[in-house]
Amino acid sequence: MRTADMYIKSLGVYLPDSVSIEQAVAEGRYPAEDVEAHQLTGAAVAGEVSGPEMALSAAQDAFKRCGIPPEDIDLLLYTDSWHQGPDGWQPQYYLQRYLLGGDCLAVETRHGCNGAFSALELAASYLRADDTRTDALVVTTDNFGTPMVDRWRMGPGYVLGDAACAVVLSKESGFAQLLSVASIAVPEAEEVHRSGEAMFPPGPTVSAPLNFTERTADFNRRAIADGTGTGIWLTVHTQMLAVVDEALADAGIELGDITRVAYMNYSKDIVEQRCMAALGLPMSMSTWEFGRGVGHLAASDQLVSLDHLLTTGELGPGDHFLMIGVGPGITVSSAVVRIVTPPPWTA
Repeated sequence: MRTADMYIKSLGVYLPDSVSIEQAVAEGRYPAEDVEAHQLTGAAVAGEVSGPEMALSAAQDAFKRCGIPPEDIDLLLYTDSWHQGPDGWQPQYYLQRYLLGGDCLAVETRHGCNGAFSALELAASYLRADDTRTDALVVTTDNFGTPMVDRWRMGPGYVLGDAACAVVLSKESGFAQLLSVASIAVPEAEEVHRSGEAMFPPGPTVSAPLNFTERTADFNRRAIADGTGTGIWLTVHTQMLAVVDEALADAGIELGDITRVAYMNYSKDIVEQRCMAALGLPMSMSTWEFGRGVGHLAASDQLVSLDHLLTTGELGPGDHFLMIGVGPGITVSSAVVRIVTPPPWTA
């Protein structure tokens, strides 16, 4: 989807301090043999600060940085992957109560680790649909410090970190352009993240823990047994490259125009093999050095990395930032951002 008429007016981030891998190993939470294999250094841990509270803080930060009044927002998309509060309660209204007011449409979107991509695409479409709509707020947030998730062993090749990010998307102006955003589903791989578990009753209703390591291993065992082998994973890989090509084409640029790349905050081997080497790019262009210390932040990975690069001066006017994600489903997503001017908060 071409989105060159959409601008990023501001970013806001809530990123708590990290707990080191060394501490996690000493406490028996993280396997010592994985330290060298994955080369991760820590995970951001929010403690008792809830996802909605982190989202509110990030949104307040975003509005403070750009100076526009929160009540000007026409749409709020609240994006999460994990439980946000009491069952049956809608977390987006927490932000409306304490920040935005009740005039905008507010919707919770749950699209896993690729939620930021789908929310940006939906927000751009919503703003385009009516000339009177100018600004949307996309927030991503999760706190995984709950009994049904072991952040240190939940998935193969990563640890889970807590964070929130807020994006003010505008049709009018901003420090960066959202040039394109695209997603492709691999529906034949939908079983990967549920393999070995019953679909009913839902796991959380019977206090079943979330463990993607076990589910993925079960899927792989089944794939070998029925002869499909690695075919699904080759399809996922091929579609990831296809969605990057689509995002680049819609942005009107080539891969050689890209300055930095943000993939998922995974192990060095995964980031290098599945993303950077597959694109023919060096690891020095990735955000892995930053991501290895904060953990996989669910839908916040790429946006928090963007804020980090802007704040440290590693991205500047004229630079292009490529975001790539893979989420349960399986979906693969990509987006291209061009920096137009230095962000006002870095001046």
